[in-house]
Amino acid sequence: MRFAWFATLHDPADAELRLPDAEHRFVCDVVGATPGLSKGLVYTPWDVSGLYFDDGVAPQLALQLYFDEIGDLEAALAPDGHLQALAAPGALPSLAGAAREQQAMLARAFPVPDPEFRTPPGAPWCTYLVHYPGEAEDIGAWLAHYLENHTRIMATFPAIREIEVCSRIDWCGALPWPRVDHMQRNKVVFDDGDALKAAMASSVMQDMRADFHTLPPFAGGNRHYPMATVAVG
Repeated sequence: MRFAWFATLHDPADAELRLPDAEHRFVCDVVGATPGLSKGLVYTPWDVSGLYFDDGVAPQLALQLYFDEIGDLEAALAPDGHLQALAAPGALPSLAGAAREQQAMLARAFPVPDPEFRTPPGAPWCTYLVHYPGEAEDIGAWLAHYLENHTRIMATFPAIREIEVCSRIDWCGALPWPRVDHMQRNKVVFDDGDALKAAMASSVMQDMRADFHTLPPFAGGNRHYPMATVAVG
């Protein structure tokens, strides 16, 4: 297990908005230079049509920054922390109208049969980012079921490369973006959008839906977004 800080910039009213290359490089440079970072992931939309879920316009930018120690995560978000550069005046001007949110979580990775990516060198891979914004009636029962059963079914998706489930923690940080308290985030990862689409069209989705209906009661639904993923740091 390790700690992950998520940040999302999202303008759902502008389906055509994309982060310019210069701003993408700026984000990657800031993330890659973060003290104590073990790995950083920079997400931008991957247009994949015909998926089982359609939750509308994907976030124009999302970040997932991993730290082995919670102290390193909190230091990066301190009033004088390195990640304050992302919120500096004039940073990310193309996303000036986008809503911002952030959350730190505990990340759990799960094994898959074949974790080796087949993407060309330097090419992004495709992550299906999911979050559950609401509440479970019994979060302990919810997590126990999801971690034991749902992830086991996920591992049977064809050509899946990674599975991860993140749960809530208390955390300190002074980055001036609104916090959210989603009860869970998770992701399944594939070589590209075509592989994600094939997985979502496979018979495994029937097993996923059947197990979904046995999850302990919860409110708030879930959201799914296919994202191009670049690793830095």
